[in-house]
Amino acid sequence: MNFRETDLQHLWHPYTDIDKFERMNFPVIQSAKGVRLRDVTGREYLDGISSWWCVNLGHSHPHIVNSVVQQSVRLQHSITGGMSHTGVIKLSEMLAGVAPGSLNRIYYASDGASGVEAALRIAIQYWWNLGQAEKKNIISLSGAYHGDTLGTVGLGFLPRFHKPVEHVVNRSVQAPAPHCFHCPFEKNCSLQCFSGMEEILRERALTTAAVIIEPVCQGAAGIRIYPPEYVTRLRELCSELDVLLILDEIAVGFGRTGAMFASDLAGIQPDIMVVGKSLTGGYLPMSAVVATSEVFDSFRSSDSKDRTFYHGHTFSGNPLAAAAAIAALEVFNSEDVLEQSRLPAALLQNAFSLFAGIPGVHRSTALGCMSSLEISEEAGGSNTATRMAVMALKMGLIIRPLGPVIYLWPPLVTGKSDMEEMLSIFGECLKSSLRQTRSDNAQRKLLGSHKPSEFARQEHRES
Repeated sequence: MNFRETDLQHLWHPYTDIDKFERMNFPVIQSAKGVRLRDVTGREYLDGISSWWCVNLGHSHPHIVNSVVQQSVRLQHSITGGMSHTGVIKLSEMLAGVAPGSLNRIYYASDGASGVEAALRIAIQYWWNLGQAEKKNIISLSGAYHGDTLGTVGLGFLPRFHKPVEHVVNRSVQAPAPHCFHCPFEKNCSLQCFSGMEEILRERALTTAAVIIEPVCQGAAGIRIYPPEYVTRLRELCSELDVLLILDEIAVGFGRTGAMFASDLAGIQPDIMVVGKSLTGGYLPMSAVVATSEVFDSFRSSDSKDRTFYHGHTFSGNPLAAAAAIAALEVFNSEDVLEQSRLPAALLQNAFSLFAGIPGVHRSTALGCMSSLEISEEAGGSNTATRMAVMALKMGLIIRPLGPVIYLWPPLVTGKSDMEEMLSIFGECLKSSLRQTRSDNAQRKLLGSHKPSEFARQEHRES
């Protein structure tokens, strides 16, 4: 089979420009192990993005794979509406054991966006259950990303992505987000950026059901890492004003920040937490909404009032996904993954502090096993970032730019030699792409022309 031709005839790729993709010699992956992917030609690629931020434990971990295989011969699917199964019961106990504070009631969904949708409905119905139906609005952060369903799009409307559906989206109230790469208070930062959230929340508390944020890092906005103290202060304010706090830990949970959950870094417990991606090690789709008993108990019917949560997913708590999640949590414990992650985290921290000094890099940062840097406008911004990603792919490293931002999110278990190879390729491509952009700019200035160089045209065709 010619996989590339068949792909182009049938497959619809997410977040992919169709015309550019059809001109690109894209890799077709057929196997993976550890931190490396292998395509149909046998070429290997380092997974610098943990396959969209979810394969925290690396590919083909034998314990997770074996657990799924063994489960597949016992029970493939069983609903959780009005009944249960052994796997989801065990998983729920394990999740309650690692979740922050007293979060101990778990609702399962199929993916991150569906988990957030469920969390929103839980928060809104919680207040309805208590007889306060006026508390129905949601506050989120500008630049937020909580999924691509129409409900979640309203939480973080991004014109570049969502303009075609703007007319049908119910937009949340958005508070100014902390943005440390472009902080107006940089020389005297005392979380003054929190004032915008505080002002909006105090003004709207009586009609607000919940605030939802991505704690310590806004992912799709450009890997915007910000201080945990922001989350701590938000918890205090939500408690004071009687508003639920929802933390979307889909991307940052399960060790990504250096702690099991970003909530732990902030030293707080949300009312509702949403997890996904690495919940199953990234092996099977599953998400979970983890809530307090107080929230859960409000759904008990009384006085002839039906408070049932009429919201469900066919594969809610699926046995195969539950087996993968159980195995992933067992790996976290048996292999002390948080301790393992300290090595790649330290290498990232050191490298990205050095990258910050390269001319053309606006800012650079790292926290746990997530890191990012921004290319300045003068150095080509998003065009240079795209150029860099193209170069990296040719050298065997998979990365994806977010506008002018380039990032590395390696699996938490990345060893020293693999991490050093990733950083070596990343650094070489960064310097080369910046040099090429400077050369192109100098050539255009010399010729007095705005036409791109042949290299730039070729790169555009391949990107």
